[in-house]
Amino acid sequence: MVPPPLVRSQPGQPGPPGMETSLHRQLKERYALGNARIEVPLGDYRIDVVTDDELIEIQHGSLSAIRDKIKHLIEEHTVRVVKPIIASKQLIKLDRPQGDLVSQRKSPKRGRLLDIFDELVHFTQVFPHPKLTVEVVLVEVEERRYPGHGRRRRWSTTDFEVEDRILMRVDRNLLLSAAEDLWQLLPIRLPTPFHTGHLAKQLKIQRWLAQRIAYCLRQAGAIREVGKSGNTRLYDRASDAA
Repeated sequence: MVPPPLVRSQPGQPGPPGMETSLHRQLKERYALGNARIEVPLGDYRIDVVTDDELIEIQHGSLSAIRDKIKHLIEEHTVRVVKPIIASKQLIKLDRPQGDLVSQRKSPKRGRLLDIFDELVHFTQVFPHPKLTVEVVLVEVEERRYPGHGRRRRWSTTDFEVEDRILMRVDRNLLLSAAEDLWQLLPIRLPTPFHTGHLAKQLKIQRWLAQRIAYCLRQAGAIREVGKSGNTRLYDRASDAA
């Protein structure tokens, strides 16, 4: 089934700013159960889903873009931020917008729950908070794209524009409500104390990524700095360091 037409977008972005993708619409419908309402005006904002218990915001882009909005909303409301991470993507290549199928293949890029730290590093002024839950959702999507270069000055044969993203499956979700919940993302054993080198080795990631994770953990209150070994900072889990 061919999805409804979408206005041309900038390279790699499904539709112009403000244009809703199928993925966003499908996720709204997934959370809009019972008496829930969709696209509800609230003061200066528009809320994706409003239930009897909470406001639900579905954020595909950077969490930094809604940081001030969420910071304001949690002053008076219970809020859930749903952050989808694309675990796998089926790429559907069309010959033109709403055109014929040219090819399809599986993207080699894969997302994982650990990627949420790339977002939380810009969200530490808001999370954790007693009235806020961040729900990380791993999704499989179909991405429909066609040749184009949008506003780019230079064009190449590999340029494309995304027409739409369609939810195919939800693989897993994880709720983060408190600093301690961040440890669900790190199913590893660390020495006491530990440093970011230990994090990098255990998680099989680069050291700078481990430093980003440690920053998020420290800002959230999940770990405490307990000393140094040379120029290397040492940490303990907050519960262990008390």
